Amino acid sequence: MADELEVLFESNRLWAESVKTSDPDFFEKLAAQQSPEYLWIGCSDSRVPANQIVGLLPGEVFVHRNVANIVVHTDFNCLSVLQYAVDVLKVKHVIVVGHYGCGGIRAAYGSQNTGLVDNWLRNIKDVAFYHREELDGIENEEERLDRLCELNVVRQVSNVCHTTITQAAWARGQELAVHGWVYGLRDGLLRDLDCSVDCAEGIREAYRVDV
Repeated sequence: MADELEVLFESNRLWAESVKTSDPDFFEKLAAQQSPEYLWIGCSDSRVPANQIVGLLPGEVFVHRNVANIVVHTDFNCLSVLQYAVDVLKVKHVIVVGHYGCGGIRAAYGSQNTGLVDNWLRNIKDVAFYHREELDGIENEEERLDRLCELNVVRQVSNVCHTTITQAAWARGQELAVHGWVYGLRDGLLRDLDCSVDCAEGIREAYRVDV
């Protein structure tokens, strides 16, 4: 076990040395402040590393990850990240990123008992139930799960927009847009789901809050 962990420390040393070789002042600048323009809300899946996918360096993207990239209004961890990103870091873009082949999506669509996480995945079951007619019309199971992945991202974009955090930013004239993307594990490419929202008028009136 110790040898396995030592490999990580050695890899870290090599990485730090290579960064300092290419940019001697990199870590000094990084330690001074972070000023990202993007908040990435993604899945915890180890195959979906935010910075590498979009080719950004540490400090250029603020990241929150959880199982199946869900934004729940009672999840104060996620909401705290969102508020810090919007109110303090002044990010200009919040990007919800799902990925095809997501284990959380597959588990949510099935009926097998997977333990505590089932309570979390209930949010995806709600999405599947709401779009059941569309999903039932897709014969291929993998394509059906891919579509549920997309629908889940779209729902989470709406959930971000429905928060008082996002709406307060819009009310004070802050530049902020919320986007939904999906990542393909098989080709490494991102796809825009064309569900971006950049003002309160972009959400249904029932979800607007006087802020």
